[in-house]
Amino acid sequence: MVLAAIVAAFWGFNFVVIDWGMDGVPPLLFVAIRFSVVALAAFVVPRPRTSWRTIVGVGLFMSLGQFGLLYTSMALGLQPGLAALVLQAQAVFTILIAAAVLRERPTIPQTVGVGLGIVGLAIVAAGRGGDAPALAVALALAAAFSWGIGNVISRRAGAVSGPGRLGSLSLTVWSAIVVPVPALALSFAVEGSDAIVAGIAAFGWQSALSTLYTAVLCTIVGYSIWNGLLARNPSAAVVPWVLLAPVVAMASAALLLGQIPAPAEIVGGALLVGGVLVTGLRARRRAALLPAPATAAIPVVPAPAAPAAPAAAGSAPVTAAAIPVIPAPAAEAVPRRG
Repeated sequence: MVLAAIVAAFWGFNFVVIDWGMDGVPPLLFVAIRFSVVALAAFVVPRPRTSWRTIVGVGLFMSLGQFGLLYTSMALGLQPGLAALVLQAQAVFTILIAAAVLRERPTIPQTVGVGLGIVGLAIVAAGRGGDAPALAVALALAAAFSWGIGNVISRRAGAVSGPGRLGSLSLTVWSAIVVPVPALALSFAVEGSDAIVAGIAAFGWQSALSTLYTAVLCTIVGYSIWNGLLARNPSAAVVPWVLLAPVVAMASAALLLGQIPAPAEIVGGALLVGGVLVTGLRARRRAALLPAPATAAIPVVPAPAAPAAPAAAGSAPVTAAAIPVIPAPAAEAVPRRG
């Protein structure tokens, strides 16, 4: 729970950092630069013990698809707080895809928690006035769907990707090598060579700091923890925690960009937090409802009385409390002596 909350904080602040660093740099080119930095770690991190199909799938859906669509939507005018909000539809997409592909059925607390989160998302979206471009919102929803597919692929491969955090780190780093070339090709096709040249010229210290934050903290650290959580837990127990990211994003945008949240955004953010807390109660409630150990529930049946045997000289008397009560099959009665 603590790890998931930390990752949500990283990712929530990430939206402000992206908006700050992408000034003058085309979005798809920015994605290519970000994951080129992440891919450099493949020289020191061993390849995960999983198939190339899994590595490519995570790279295409969780990295290229999600961030290519997200960065483009923000370049089209989607504000950081609303972008973080719309992207959290991934929680619903992930649970639905996992239920269909992995046969993972969410528990009642998880369903209620996600439902509260969806209501909170709707309230916050309504409170923003609906000024966001329709195409930008559609691209952010597509980014959420791509992230959901990547989550399920990561969850399915969790058992074989490697031991502990090293396995999740390996999957994060090696899936990043899939991204730069396709992202750069898409940048040439969609944004054009002139925009790429201008973007490289505009890439200064501000863009460099943004790239380091998104590449190191959000991708290498954040997704390593995230993939590790997905490998050890059901998808429905992990993904709702990212519903905290819009709250962090809106608070950061208010403090750093002057985007003050409306009352509806505050109410919706409170519902988001409440939904996450409901889903997080699952583990503690389940532990509280576990039955007592089986040994404590075994009734003690007294054994039939038998004549006491004389104790040997110098030995301690044998007490009934020291004799374990073990059920034995019925035996024939022994005749008493004269």
